[in-house]
Amino acid sequence: MSEPSPAPVAERRHRRAGRTGRILVAVGIALVVVLAGYATYAYLSSRPPPGTTRLTVLTYPSLFGGTNCASSALSAVLAPFEAAEHVVVTLVCPSGTLVNALLGGPSATSADVVIGLDEVTAPQAEADHLILPYAPPRLADVPPALTSELGPDHAVTPYEWGYLGIDFNASFDERTHGAVANSSFENFSANSSWASSLMIEDPATDITGEEFLLWEIAFYQSVLHADWTTWWKTVAPHLQTAPDWSTAFSAFTTPPNSPPMVVSYTTDPAYAAAYGPAGAYNSTVTHWNGTAYGWRTVYGMGVVNGSAHVGLAEALIDFFLNGSVQSQIPTNEWEYPANATVPLPPVFAAAANISQVVPLNDAIGPAAIAANLTGPNGWLSTWQGIENQYG
Repeated sequence: MSEPSPAPVAERRHRRAGRTGRILVAVGIALVVVLAGYATYAYLSSRPPPGTTRLTVLTYPSLFGGTNCASSALSAVLAPFEAAEHVVVTLVCPSGTLVNALLGGPSATSADVVIGLDEVTAPQAEADHLILPYAPPRLADVPPALTSELGPDHAVTPYEWGYLGIDFNASFDERTHGAVANSSFENFSANSSWASSLMIEDPATDITGEEFLLWEIAFYQSVLHADWTTWWKTVAPHLQTAPDWSTAFSAFTTPPNSPPMVVSYTTDPAYAAAYGPAGAYNSTVTHWNGTAYGWRTVYGMGVVNGSAHVGLAEALIDFFLNGSVQSQIPTNEWEYPANATVPLPPVFAAAANISQVVPLNDAIGPAAIAANLTGPNGWLSTWQGIENQYG
């Protein structure tokens, strides 16, 4: 069977800030300071400013489909807020992770809001007191689980979410007679041909890779009640590894030597349906004894500790949860809106069905991530030791 033409990668946004930022931790905060100093500033409008107040938002370059910290879609979304509040919103997009920028970058000294913290970085930001707790009124429209997966005290407000997925192409689906759609981590450890067909992101350099590592750890510990390292010791010699999500997804969607499977997101089939051709690939989570288990990715925003405009920062967070903004999340961010009252566009019918997926995030909550992911004896260090020995 010939492969359908892939969806155009150029249209697919890069993952948010921090997706390739973990490597910076290894070289020290000093380098983070230097990199953050080269942040890109983008004014969202060329029109005369309605007032003199400037609200600075620390975020990732591709927010709302942007490039290099500029997005016409985001400019249109935020224009009513600027007009109503008599402010000019300025985007600052640092190199590295948003947490590292807040810790040591000069951009942090003027930032009012941070947009793009996730279930991996939000606990770090909270533990370091980089953000101020705030519970916006529209949090009532956000499922409580999304908030708790970012932190216990409303320091970070969710604005979008999704699930990690293992994307697979039509040829591999056919080769496995449909088994890949209901596969488990055990399929990869039991069959080296499956393992060698999967491309992952390096957990040491990419947050998508970190999330995949957390997914596997949670599955082994809470579902199989087994040692999570056994899986990596078996598959490490066979897996294909990319330095970041963009590289991995590009390889997956670029024939003729594309890997049959890649760690990505369950909304990817909706993206393929939007940009064509539909059915170029599908996505799945992991299954065991008839139950689907996944890792939920939750992305949030917070008021920066030290902001000179706390009231306006809170107003922007309120604004980001309203329907006019949330309705544009799906086809700009390719994620689900945090506001559960907002309907999804029809193209999301092509996304993998996640209605019955059991999130494993409760098995490794924010406190456990902050305590165990990094450090000399952390999960990342343990994974790196396995990779060095078996990979």
